[in-house]
Amino acid sequence: MDSYIFDEDLKDKDPEQRRLMEETCILVNENDEIVGFETKKKCHLLRNIRKGMLHRAFSVFLFNENGLLLLQKRANEKITFPGLWTNTCCSHPLYIHLEYGRTLEESIEGVKRAAQRKLYHELGITANQIPLEKFSYLTKIQYSAQSDEIWGENEIDYILFIQANVSLKLNTNEVETARYVRQIDLREMLTSKNFKFTPWFQLICRSFMFFWWDNLNNLSAIKNQHTIIRM
Repeated sequence: MDSYIFDEDLKDKDPEQRRLMEETCILVNENDEIVGFETKKKCHLLRNIRKGMLHRAFSVFLFNENGLLLLQKRANEKITFPGLWTNTCCSHPLYIHLEYGRTLEESIEGVKRAAQRKLYHELGITANQIPLEKFSYLTKIQYSAQSDEIWGENEIDYILFIQANVSLKLNTNEVETARYVRQIDLREMLTSKNFKFTPWFQLICRSFMFFWWDNLNNLSAIKNQHTIIRM
């Protein structure tokens, strides 16, 4: 039975996180072409990922006006990758009119709207602080990662940068804590045994993160919008 109330896969999980697993994600092929939709739960079940189920996602990197990056530590209530540090916000556009897109332009606008929605849901950042036009879409990455013996990720992930001074009000069901970091701080955290990071953020940090960060004031020169980078 797929109801989150009686679902064996979710029986010991937080009630609010179980409810969110009923949201509808956008299924895509490896070219990021929409092929259907499915619940968030089914998209993140390892048994479906191993059959090739792939969905659309986004990762936001929010910097303040001084160029510091906002990181969050995922709450222990999270079903996938609980208690790990990661970038500002990582989530999924939903299979709804405002977040659904078939062309690249429509898809970019959809993930920006989804990013606004989730930044408010997780961190309490209101839309007026992060208008859509302030988001910069850089590129897409495709990656897959296992969280535990049941759950994982298999995503085409839109990379969004935004620079804004914002006020925070953490949703502790989503985010345990958050902090701004300099490049040197993040490099030290990545090598410290005291910090554990999500696999997608580790992949990004090992490849492009610091190059992107160095070009924060010149993002238009480094955008790779028509490529999907396979990680």
